[in-house]
Amino acid sequence: METTVTERGQTAIPAAIRRRYNLKPHSKLMWLQTRNGLTIVPVSGDPIRALRGRFKGSDLVQSHLEDRKRERERERREDEQWVRKHLRS
Repeated sequence: METTVTERGQTAIPAAIRRRYNLKPHSKLMWLQTRNGLTIVPVSGDPIRALRGRFKGSDLVQSHLEDRKRERERERREDEQWVRKHLRS
């Protein structure tokens, strides 16, 4: 489904999605940036209970370490580019 963002940064949630996820007025949504784009997640009244068991079987520590390694490499490349641009000219 596709929606449009207004000049004020607002967008409408299609009725089918509101019904499926039981979104009512004043429901909270979490906007997450991922490698693949944006993910919008309804926030439960009890977020701890809502997440319970969600990551079972996944190796979160290893995943975090791999993400951090990629981030450090990207930062190193950006630093090198900055040095080439500003200090070697």
